[in-house]
Amino acid sequence: MRQKVTIHSLQEKVRNGEKITMLTCYDYPMALLEEKAGIDIILCGDSMAMTVFGHENTLGMTMDPMILHAQAVRKGAPGAFLVGDMPYMSYQISPQEAIRNAGRYMAEAGCDAVKLEGGANMAKTVEALVNATIPVMGHLGLTPQSIAQLGGFKSQGRDAEGAKKIIEDARILEEAGISLLLLEAVPPEVGAIIAERAKIPVIGIGAGPHVHGQLLIVHDALGFFDAFTPKFVKKYLDLNSSILEALENYKQDVVEGRFPQEEHCYKFKAGELEKLYQQLE
Repeated sequence: MRQKVTIHSLQEKVRNGEKITMLTCYDYPMALLEEKAGIDIILCGDSMAMTVFGHENTLGMTMDPMILHAQAVRKGAPGAFLVGDMPYMSYQISPQEAIRNAGRYMAEAGCDAVKLEGGANMAKTVEALVNATIPVMGHLGLTPQSIAQLGGFKSQGRDAEGAKKIIEDARILEEAGISLLLLEAVPPEVGAIIAERAKIPVIGIGAGPHVHGQLLIVHDALGFFDAFTPKFVKKYLDLNSSILEALENYKQDVVEGRFPQEEHCYKFKAGELEKLYQQLE
């Protein structure tokens, strides 16, 4: 078993110039594999609304299923730094509501931190969570819970005014007490400026190579989600094609009588089959 990843070991990686690895995960089997691969940070993300439950966006997730999935991920990846994603309207209503819901992640799922979206408007909520001893990961740039305001899944900070706002929000969130920051779908120059100024680990998902680490949605990285593919995704596998081929082969084997065969069947204990036939006469 590897040594537990902590906020201090992540900070040490940044100081040593080592890149941080981060992936999403929603279940126990995948968590086992990410743990074996040595992924530093695992995000139990509300992206499961789309990748697992088939919704058009992330707004449909609530705390109960998020907690359930985070518990499964924690069991499979005890050594990773586990971040629980705060779903839509679980923290925006009030700091007190945010503490109540974030506390569930920490107590019920064993998370190491929670993640919430937003900039200066979330500073008081971040402060309240930190004062309640709950570590926080901020999230700036493309914030999926705000797609109604953003007009869809669009990259952010591509003009000077927008970039300055994200840079300023990063500073405000760090002053409010976040332990980590996630930047999504921004130009690499924005990622570089924020990472250079920050005293905390800055992780990018579509934020260029100059941040301290990278995140991908695991279903995107494995080619297991075909609804759409963001520009920043690198596919390391075409899992959909492999699984489909296996399912088609299974169907064909069953239809044509090639499965199951003798090696897939259980056998009676010696002499017991004869006894059964005698009892049935």
